[in-house]
Amino acid sequence: MLIDDLRAAAHDEWETFTRHPFVLALAEGTLEPAAFRAYLVQDYRFLVHFARAHALAVLKADTLADMRAAARGIGAILDREMDLHVRYCAGWGITADELEATPEHPANVAYTRFVIDAGLAGDALDLAVALAPCTVGYGDIGRALAADPATVRGAANPYEDWIATYSGADYLDGVDEAIAQLDRLFERRGGPVRMASLTALFKRAATLESAFWQMGLDQASSSTS
Repeated sequence: MLIDDLRAAAHDEWETFTRHPFVLALAEGTLEPAAFRAYLVQDYRFLVHFARAHALAVLKADTLADMRAAARGIGAILDREMDLHVRYCAGWGITADELEATPEHPANVAYTRFVIDAGLAGDALDLAVALAPCTVGYGDIGRALAADPATVRGAANPYEDWIATYSGADYLDGVDEAIAQLDRLFERRGGPVRMASLTALFKRAATLESAFWQMGLDQASSSTS
């Protein structure tokens, strides 16, 4: 699978992203609530651009099947994920007005515009590879945390719902579909000649994912200093 080759080529960047201190603290239940709240607010802003990236995938698609796959992604984000995110944020004391009013953090701008620029400058495969660290990475993290006996589960961990979401069948089914779509696109548009550029995209996106975690930690530190 293409994703396996990309993970292997970006081993260091992938490990830094999926084993970031933010993620490890989620697993332990020790993450500062202020860091998680900062992440949740920016993740809402990210979802807005994630929907735009899927809309771009419709434009870049060269088959009706690809257009439908991208459209399903748009529907899932706009019709389900956004509402779920707003309700989840409410449980952490974050209002819908606050989500809308909070400016994007520079790390969020850097990441989301990188993905969209990759799609605008490249083709459907470039866009899918730039999106993969988000979609696939959260699935890898969810699976790993759920499988690790050291992960604190249940009511003892305030981040149990987050872990359950990204290790759950609903989310992981979407991950599997995204991985299959990567392979379909690579079969039509790929080949060894493209691996260097695709790997560079994947590495950069994984690094920007790490910066997104770090943003939450940094904002929490600045608010207490």
